[in-house]
Amino acid sequence: MDRYASLPPFHERLQRLPELATDLWWSAHRDARNVFRRLDYSLWRRTAHNPVLMLWRIAPARLAAAAADNAFLALYARALERLDNARAAKGSWWAVRFPQLAGQSIAYFSAEFAVHQSLPIYAGGLGVLAGDHCKEAGDLGVPLVGVGFMYPQGYFHQQVSPDGWQQEVYEHLNWSDAAIEPALGPDGQRCVTAVPLGDRTVLANVWQVRIGRVQLYLLDTDLDENAPWDRELSARLYGGDRETRVQQEIILGIGGVRALKALGIKPAVFHLNEGHAAFVVLQRIRDAIEAGATFDAALAEIQQTTVFTTHTPVPAGHDAFSFQMVEKHLEGCWGTLGPYRDRFLALGAYDNGGGSQFNMTALAIRSAGAINAVSALHGKVTREMWNGMWPGVSEPDRPVGFVTNGVHLSTWVAADMDDLFAQYLGRDWLQHHDDPGLWDGILAIPDEALWSVREGLRRYLFTFVRERARDRWTVERVGTPRVVAAGTLLDPNALTIGFARRFAGYKRSELIFTDPERLARLLNTYDRPAQIIFAGKAHPADDVGKHHLQRVYRRALDPIFGGRVAFVDDYDLHVAHFLVQGCDVWLNNPRKPLEASGTSGMKAAINGVPHLSIGDGWWAEGFTGTNGWTIEGGLTGAPDEAVDAADAQALYTLLEQEVVPTFYDRDAQGIPRRWLALVRESIRTVAPRFSARRMVKEYVEKKYAPAMSRPVTVP
Repeated sequence: MDRYASLPPFHERLQRLPELATDLWWSAHRDARNVFRRLDYSLWRRTAHNPVLMLWRIAPARLAAAAADNAFLALYARALERLDNARAAKGSWWAVRFPQLAGQSIAYFSAEFAVHQSLPIYAGGLGVLAGDHCKEAGDLGVPLVGVGFMYPQGYFHQQVSPDGWQQEVYEHLNWSDAAIEPALGPDGQRCVTAVPLGDRTVLANVWQVRIGRVQLYLLDTDLDENAPWDRELSARLYGGDRETRVQQEIILGIGGVRALKALGIKPAVFHLNEGHAAFVVLQRIRDAIEAGATFDAALAEIQQTTVFTTHTPVPAGHDAFSFQMVEKHLEGCWGTLGPYRDRFLALGAYDNGGGSQFNMTALAIRSAGAINAVSALHGKVTREMWNGMWPGVSEPDRPVGFVTNGVHLSTWVAADMDDLFAQYLGRDWLQHHDDPGLWDGILAIPDEALWSVREGLRRYLFTFVRERARDRWTVERVGTPRVVAAGTLLDPNALTIGFARRFAGYKRSELIFTDPERLARLLNTYDRPAQIIFAGKAHPADDVGKHHLQRVYRRALDPIFGGRVAFVDDYDLHVAHFLVQGCDVWLNNPRKPLEASGTSGMKAAINGVPHLSIGDGWWAEGFTGTNGWTIEGGLTGAPDEAVDAADAQALYTLLEQEVVPTFYDRDAQGIPRRWLALVRESIRTVAPRFSARRMVKEYVEKKYAPAMSRPVTVP
């Protein structure tokens, strides 16, 4: 590939290495990951698992040795064969299940995609879900294309000041080090699309990211032809004020539809992942009217071919703008839709209690024929929250279903767990992992083997934590307090609780510190110690979340806890892998019912890390009584302070009476038999039911395929 044209040519036997490195399919498939691990393990680690950067830095002698290593060449050939098969999708689940839909595609719009940490265009759970959705669609052969933003400065790197205050640092992406390339139109030229915005036109460059069968197209306004302020529109994820946000969403929705058209892609279904992309509807209605349809016919067709997923269970989390602001920025967008301007604006009209505004979720709900929340409980919350959309319709009859989120197993399962599963479930276990019956094989794994793997994963975590702390000290020259807070005093043999997620008020990161003395006794029991690792970022504009983070950080420095509380900074996909695989317990204690779904606990559970959680989101469906613990304070409808106190009491009781005693209940061989029974049930019950495979199949069978199978009624 020409990105390495300035380097000496790759050996004939390794000519497809750049192709493998620049297709992020490798990030979710172990054979492909192992190609780069084996090529130069030290460099693999120093580049944070970025093979594109590796190939810039690798010594020619390493490449020469690899070209002469038959074992490496066999691994390399196997990875390429699987990549080629993934791209072709012949014999895939989709091809076998829906042969009549060949040639059709689905466009999946999202404001963020988390595919790999080397492409930092994600902030948190929404992006991780979108990335896993794309990866699993590719594995199943589903003809999906993703549409989003290419943020040249990405999401911020987190630094923590000596007093614990989060500081955001933005860095420009080095394009040559990322698995991204210009998207080319049918004429072979770079694809650039024009988006009317206010009284001007903004150009958007289109970039392409390959994920095997799936292509991801990303919009970027940083072009010389644009005004300086327009070049900044796509600079950062969730940056800027409300004016910036509405302009970004116009570019995502309207520009995304136009980019697909310029690329020659004609999706049969549009999936809007959250309301950020709802302006897709405006461009689609306009296109249909230009082709001769009436407004009503165009809207009816779009409703039949639009899927909308909402992830936000609180009214304040849904983007809403004044009508004046929306009209100002849509000024040049109307075209033939102009005579129906008021009817379109009415699609977004909604009063959340502060007067009628243009609400992006309301627009998406009124424009989609298939609407879903991301867990069963979230479905109920959504139907109640948006009751004004369906006056006189009882809650169960409101047209909002649910597809509970899932995680991409081959991305998130640890290599050592993969080996264990291959031995006891069969080498092709990943091909059938959504079959609950397969997972009964977990019961055959000897306790000794399972415990050995779990202890090994905890050791990997502590090696990572300590190396990260050492790096902060030696490279960044941080002070001793930050080195201590980073986890250098943690005990690699102690029960380790993980809490890693966005810092926001409703997630109650400080709940476990409600009674500091009681917690200190729990953590510092001589023969049964426990410890907690925190990680996560607060939104740049969320000072409340930053204060929660600061207080947690200060707890990590409090001598009362004896160094058994740590905060790992700059949480991203790379850090997440170590935490969800290496902790012993995964803690989640949001204020119910404000957790729409959550997926970090699923990732932990499939690695044998039992969930300790409020019965909210996915855990309301996932808890069986034997696969983890549910925190039940027993108060509903009470003031927040009373609910928090009751939940904290329930959490302490579970830790003191069940979690810690079970973990340290060892037999003569030092094996915690009761604990391993929990570990087994965690894996067995969560892996098939909360996998992205189950999730994507559900979207295809219940939403995509029905929409694709119906006759088209407008041009």
